[in-house]
Amino acid sequence: MNLVIVESPAKAKTIEGYLGKDFVVRSSYGHIRDLPKKGNAIDIENGFAPTYEVMPDKKKVITELKKLSKDAEMVWLATDEDREGEAISWHLFEALGLKEDKTKRIVFHEITKPAITSAIENPRVIDKHLVDAQQARRILDRIVGFELSPVLWKKVKPSLSAGRVQSVTVRLIVEREKEINAFTSESYFRVKAIFETKGKPFTSVLNKRLKTVEEVNAFFEKCQEATFSVQEVDKRPGKKSPAAPFTTSTLQQEAARKLGYSVAQTMRLAQQLYEAGKITYMRTDSVNLSKTAIDGATAAISKDFGDEYVNPRKYSTKTANAQEAHEAIRPTYFDQLSASDDGQQQKLYDLIWKRAIASQMSDAKLLRTTIRISSEAIEERFEVKGEIITFDGFLKVYLESTDDEVEEDNNSNLPNVAEGEELVLKSAEATERFTHHPARYSEASLVKKLEELGIGRPSTYAPTIGTIQKRGYVVKEDREGSPRDYRLVTLADAGIEAKTESENSGVEKGKLFPTDIGIVVNDFLEEHFTKILDYNFTASVEEEFDTISRGELVWTDMLANFYKPFHETVEDTLENSERATGERILGKDPKSGKQVIARIGRYGPMVQIGEVSDEEKPTFAKLRVGQSIQSIVLEDALELFKLPRSLGNYQEKEVVASTGRFGPFVRHDGIFVNIKDHDPLEIKLETAIELIEAKAEAARKALIHEFEHDPIVKVVVGRYGPYFAIGKDNYKLPKGEDAEKLTLERCLEIASTSTPSNKSKRKGSKKK
Repeated sequence: MNLVIVESPAKAKTIEGYLGKDFVVRSSYGHIRDLPKKGNAIDIENGFAPTYEVMPDKKKVITELKKLSKDAEMVWLATDEDREGEAISWHLFEALGLKEDKTKRIVFHEITKPAITSAIENPRVIDKHLVDAQQARRILDRIVGFELSPVLWKKVKPSLSAGRVQSVTVRLIVEREKEINAFTSESYFRVKAIFETKGKPFTSVLNKRLKTVEEVNAFFEKCQEATFSVQEVDKRPGKKSPAAPFTTSTLQQEAARKLGYSVAQTMRLAQQLYEAGKITYMRTDSVNLSKTAIDGATAAISKDFGDEYVNPRKYSTKTANAQEAHEAIRPTYFDQLSASDDGQQQKLYDLIWKRAIASQMSDAKLLRTTIRISSEAIEERFEVKGEIITFDGFLKVYLESTDDEVEEDNNSNLPNVAEGEELVLKSAEATERFTHHPARYSEASLVKKLEELGIGRPSTYAPTIGTIQKRGYVVKEDREGSPRDYRLVTLADAGIEAKTESENSGVEKGKLFPTDIGIVVNDFLEEHFTKILDYNFTASVEEEFDTISRGELVWTDMLANFYKPFHETVEDTLENSERATGERILGKDPKSGKQVIARIGRYGPMVQIGEVSDEEKPTFAKLRVGQSIQSIVLEDALELFKLPRSLGNYQEKEVVASTGRFGPFVRHDGIFVNIKDHDPLEIKLETAIELIEAKAEAARKALIHEFEHDPIVKVVVGRYGPYFAIGKDNYKLPKGEDAEKLTLERCLEIASTSTPSNKSKRKGSKKK
C-alpha cells in the first residue's frame, strides 16, 4: 500500500480518482504543526531553535496518518509546490516519524491524471532550503509580533498587535489618508463645444483647461465672433495587445475590479477550483504557459474564432524573485467552459479562462483619429478623438480593467470632415470641475501597490488585508459623499449664461480607511521603529527569504543580523518613549474654561474636558460612529457631553440614553439595551420603549423557570443552550441534566460545587 498525503480533502478526493487501488490518499487538513501560541517558542540564544507542537485540532489527524504510514510501503508527500507546501511536507515528515528511504516528495501545478502520473514517476526529496526559508519567515514574524505588541500595550493601548508586513501595510493606508487630508482641491473649467457640419452635430473638447469664470467669459466672447474650421485630420493605425495570463496578484486585482470579490474570497474560490482539478496552482508569480497549454489554447481559439485570431505568445516573468510555481494560472483544459455549479466559482473560472485564452490571441487593430478645430480669433484648439476597431482580435474575448479613473473622450462615431472645412459652432459649455486627491486604496489597488514595493508575497496579501481589519486598524466601507456646488457657463444663441448646479461629491465604494487607533499606532511605530516600517527594508527581507530558498544564505544568520538591533530598539523604546495618544487640543469648554482634548483612551477614541493635573477629575465622552480624533471639532466634541441624556419615564422609571465601552445604549430599571443603529443624542423615548420591550419579550421567551421562594434564581435558555443564574452568576448544567426538571434545591446543589462560568471567563481574561 502507498500512502499519499495532500493538504485538503477535496484535493485528496480528486487525486484518488487518478491513482490505482495500490494508493490511499489522505489529507492533513492544512498545517499540522506550528509554534505554540504562548510561551517562549523560540530559543534565541540557541540559534533561534524553534519548538513546534501539533495543533490541538490536528492530533486526531496525526494519529490516523501515523497508523497508515506504518503500514505503507511508501509515503508520498504531495503538498503544494510553494515554500509553505514544502514546510508542511517537512512537518509531516517530522511529526509522523517518517524514514527517508520510505518517503518521497512529489509536486504538480495542476491536478490532472498526466500531471499526477508524471509526479509519481519523478519524485524528489524534501527541499530543506525551501523549508528553511519558510521557517525564517515564520520565526521572524513571531519575533516581531511578540516583541512589538507588548510595546504597544504599554505605550498606546492594551490588546494591540504589530506585525512585520501588517504594520507596513497599515502605513501605506495611513500615508494615503494623510495625503488626502493635506490635499487642496483647485477648480477649473472643462469646455465642450458642439459643432455642425453638413447638418450633423458632433461634440469636441477644448485642449486647455480654463481656471476662472472670467477666463471662460472672455473665451466665449471670442468664440461668438470666431469662424471655425478643420485644421487637421490625423489618422493613425494602432494596436492593442493582450495582457499576460494571471498571476496570483493580477487575479486578485482583476477579480476585485470585474467581479467585486475580496482578495480572500478570490483565493478561497481559486483554491476550490484548483482542488477540483479545474485550474492550475493559484499561488504563482509566473506568467509562463507550458507548450501543452499554448497548444490547447491555440486549438480552442482556432476552433471557436478562426485561425486569424491565433497568435501564440510566450510571456516572461518580470519579477526577479518569482516563486516556485512555474506556470501562470490557467484552465486545466481550454475546451472546458463549465467548471462548477457554484455561481461564484464559475464566474472566477470564466475570468481565468478568458484571460488565458486572450493571451494567445491576435492583437486588436485600431484606427485612431484626431480632428483638430481652430480659429484665427483664438489661440486654443478644439479636438475630437476617436478610436475605431478594424479587427477585434483578443478583444472578442477579454479586456483588462484598470483602477484609474479617466475622463473618457473617445468617440467611435466621428464626423466625416476634410482639412480646411468650415464648421458652425452651435453651442459651448464650460463645466467647473475640481482636481481630485489621490485615490484611497481599494483591496485591488492595495495589492497592486504591495506587489510593486515587494512587500509580502501574493499568497500573504489576503491574510494581511484581513488581519489589519480584524485588528481595528483599517475599515473597509462605503461612504456616501456630500453635496457640492459647481458652476456652469453656457454659450448659445441667447448669449453667455452662468448658473450654479449641485452634485454629490466624494462617494467612496469599498475603500480602505485607517481608524484613529490605526493612525496612532502607525505614527508611534514610524517614530520608534523606522527600520521595521521602511518599505525598502521590508522588501529586502522578502529577497533574503528568496536567497535562503536557493541555499545561498543560512537562515539563522539572517535572523541573527536582524534580531540584535531590533531587540535593542524594543528595550530602548520601552524605557524611554512617551505614551502615544494622538492627542489634539480642540479648544476650551465655555462652561468650565478647561481644555477639551481628543485622544486615544483605554477603550478607544474619546474626548475629555480637563486634565489629570486639574483639581477636579476630567470628564470623558466616547466618540460616535463616524467621528475621528483626527477631524472632530470643538462644537461636535461638546455635544458628546450631553450624554447621559434623560429621555423621560417609562413604567415610573427613568429612561437614559448614553454610550459606553461597547457602544450606544439605553438604560431602564437597571437593564441595558444596545442601540447601535440609533444615535443616543437623537433617539426618542418612543423608539427606546420599543427596544426595551423587544429585549424584555426576548427575555420572557428565554425564561424556563423562575422560583417563587427565591426569585434571584432563574433557569433560562442562552446563546449556547440552557443554564441557570443566581443573581449575576451563571452556571452551566452538568451533562445529562434536564433544564425543564430543575428544582431550586438542585440548582443550589450544583452551584455549591461549581464555579460560575461568567466568573471563570473574567479570571482567564485577567491573566492574559
